[in-house]
Amino acid sequence: MMASRLSAIAFVLDAELELPTTADTEALGEQLAPELRAGDLLVVSGPLGAGKTALVRGLARGLGVAGPVTSPTFVIAREHRPLPGGAGVPLVHVDAYRLGSAAELDDLDLDTDLADAVVAVEWGEGVAER
Repeated sequence: MMASRLSAIAFVLDAELELPTTADTEALGEQLAPELRAGDLLVVSGPLGAGKTALVRGLARGLGVAGPVTSPTFVIAREHRPLPGGAGVPLVHVDAYRLGSAAELDDLDLDTDLADAVVAVEWGEGVAER
């Protein structure tokens, strides 16, 4: 199995990480989750197959949200509601790969979720930071 290579930007974290397995990538997401609060944005970048969705799957587990976390490539965004006993913060999972600009991301009207959710954007570098 190829090692995951991804860059994650959260708070002031901007680091390239090598994680040997999908389970390691999910575990990192789970470890990051307790540090995240409503209104936080994670922009996750890396090549195809780097483990972006696996990281978000770990975040979801750590936040205690509902639903299977799969890539939102064709639906652009998915919202995962908190489970009873979870952190109480929804997770909005966005795939910006098919979006051509920040304006198209704005058209999704995700701003309403930003204050109340943790937002993780795959392929969002240069599009989602603002």
